Amino acid sequence: MDEINLQKLDALNNQYVTKVVQEAIQRCKPAKVTVVTDAKEDLAYVRELALINGEEQKLKMEGHTVHFDSYYDQGRDKAHTRYLVSQDIDWGIKVEYTEKERGLKEINSLFEGSMRGKEMLVRFFSLGPTNSVFSLRALQITDSAYVAHSEDILYRPAYEEFKKLNNSPDFFFFLHSAGRLENGVSKDIDKRRIYIDLEENKVYSVNTQYAGNSIGLKKLAFRLAIKKANEEGWLAEHMFIMGVHGPDDRVTYFTGAFPSACGKTSTAMIPGQTIVGDDIAYLKRIDDGIIKAANVEKGIFGIIQDVNPQDDPLIYRALTTPRELIFSNVLVNDGVPYWLGMGKEIPERGINHSGEWYKGKRDKEGKLIDCSHKNARYTVGLNALENIDPRANDPAGVPVQAIIYGGRDSDTSVPVVESFSWPHGVFLGATLESETTAATIGVEGVREHDPMANLDFISVPFKTYIENHLKFTEGLREIPKIYGTNYFLKDESGNYFNSKLDKKVWVLWAEGRVHGEFKAIDTPVGRIPCYEDLRRLFLEALGKDYDKAEYVQQFSLRVTKYLEKMERMEKIFKNIEMPLAFTAELKAQTERLKLAKTKFGKDTISPLEFLR
Repeated sequence: MDEINLQKLDALNNQYVTKVVQEAIQRCKPAKVTVVTDAKEDLAYVRELALINGEEQKLKMEGHTVHFDSYYDQGRDKAHTRYLVSQDIDWGIKVEYTEKERGLKEINSLFEGSMRGKEMLVRFFSLGPTNSVFSLRALQITDSAYVAHSEDILYRPAYEEFKKLNNSPDFFFFLHSAGRLENGVSKDIDKRRIYIDLEENKVYSVNTQYAGNSIGLKKLAFRLAIKKANEEGWLAEHMFIMGVHGPDDRVTYFTGAFPSACGKTSTAMIPGQTIVGDDIAYLKRIDDGIIKAANVEKGIFGIIQDVNPQDDPLIYRALTTPRELIFSNVLVNDGVPYWLGMGKEIPERGINHSGEWYKGKRDKEGKLIDCSHKNARYTVGLNALENIDPRANDPAGVPVQAIIYGGRDSDTSVPVVESFSWPHGVFLGATLESETTAATIGVEGVREHDPMANLDFISVPFKTYIENHLKFTEGLREIPKIYGTNYFLKDESGNYFNSKLDKKVWVLWAEGRVHGEFKAIDTPVGRIPCYEDLRRLFLEALGKDYDKAEYVQQFSLRVTKYLEKMERMEKIFKNIEMPLAFTAELKAQTERLKLAKTKFGKDTISPLEFLR
C-alpha cells in the first residue's frame, strides 16, 4: 500500500478496520492496494478499472457495460455457502454449516495468494440510508472491479460514515477474491466457497464472480443482518418496499417477500405506483407505535429475462436509455444487448456467457445454450427509474401498512388472499411454497418450501425467527395487514389464468382493504375479493372487462390441493419445535379446509358458494 492509500486508511482512526485490511493483504498478497473513498474521482477510478481489467466491456449506448461470469458460475451456490459456527445450533431447518475453526482453515488456504498480480480494492458502504436508525456500516475488500462497481450502483458510499465509528468494531466485513482467472473468468469453480462467520460478522467468498456469491453487501450481508435483527428486536427481510397509490393522492406503503423470479421486482415496478426498494428491507418498530421500513440498497440487481415493453415498461425504458448500467450474462451483438423474452427479434450470433454464441450451440453435456442465461441480470440505480418514490432515501423510513407474501404456484393458491389476523399472516408467510427457477443452481420446476422467501438466508434457529415475527406487532397501535399472492396459477393445459399486468388489480384491491373500502369473502384460507370490486378495478386500472367466469376460475378454492399442502407443512414442521401460535394456525386452517370439503362435497369450490 502506497503512502496516499495508507493515509486514507489511517484517516479512519479505526484499529479494527486497519487489522482486517492488513490481514487480507498478508494472506491474499495483491500487487497493489487501493483504498476507495466517497470522492467522485475514486468512484470513477473503479468504473474505469473494470474496463481496463476486461471485467466489463462498453456497449453502444452511453454508460452501458456488460459483464460475463463463467458458464458454470451463473447462480447462488447453495451447496458451498455455509455458516461458520463454533458450537452446535438447533436450526430446525436444513442449514449448511461448518465448524468454524475447520472452515476458516479451509477458506484461508483458498485465499492464500489469491490476489497475486491483481489489485485489491478496499471499499466502505452503508446498508440503508446514512445518518439513520436503519444504517449498518460495511467494509468490502475485493480484487474484482466489477464487484466494486456493482456495489457503487447498489449501495450508499460510507467512507465518511466510518470516521464516525470512533474506533468501534461495529461493522460487517466482506473479503472476496475471484481467484485464478482464465479468459477473464474464475477458473477454479470446483473450489468456489462462500463462508459466513456469524459470530464475527464476516463473510469470505472465493473462486466466484457471480454477483449473488461475490457482492458481499447483497444476500451475504443479509444473513448477518437477519441475525443482528433477531438479537435486537427488528426484522431484516427479503422484501421490496413500494408506495401503492389509491384515490385522492393517497399513498399506502407495502413490503413484499417473493422468492427469486416470482414477480417481486415486477410487483414493485407496477405502473402508476412508486418504488422504495425491490429486494431487502429493514423493518423497525418506531416510538409512535407503527412499523417503518427502509431500503437497504439504492439500486436494483434484477433478473432481466422477460423484461419487455409490454409487461415491464418502466424497467425496459430504464434499460434502453443512456445511464450507468451493467448487464450481465446477456447476448451482445454489435454492441447491443439482447435477452430472453425482451419482445424483440434475437440475432442468431453474438457473444454471451459461453463465449462466441450461435443459434443451436450446445455445451459439453449436449445441453442447448440459450442466447442469454435465464438468470441474466441488470444492475442499475433506483434513481434511473421514473417511478422512484420521493421517500426512497428518507432516513426515517416509510410507514408499513401492508405486507405481501408471494410464491410461484401453478395449481393451488388463489391470486390474492388477505389473512384473518397478524398470526395467520405470519403462518401464510411461513408456509410459502414456490416452484424453483434458474435463479439458483439446481433443477427447475420443483416445489420447495420457502418461508418468507427467506429459507436460504435465515441465520438463527427457525423457531426464533418465527417467534420474533409473531411478537413483532405486540403493543403497536397500527398493525399491517398481510396478503398472500400467486401470479402463476395455470389450467390443465399449462396456460396461465391471468396476465402479468393483472397483479396491479390484486395490489390495488389490497390497498383498498387497508382503508376499509372493499368487502371480502371469508374462505378457509383467508379473505378473498368480491367479484364486483375486481370488475370495477380491472376496468379502472387496466381498461379490461373482467367477466365472472374468469373470477370463478381464478378464485375457486382448490380445497384438495390446499389440504395436500397442509399435509406437506405438517410433515415439515412435525420435527421442528414451533411457537404454539404457529401450530394453532396450522391446525385451524387444516380444520377449516376439511369442514369446507365435507360441507360442499367438492375438490374445487367456487368463490360464489361461500356467499350462500
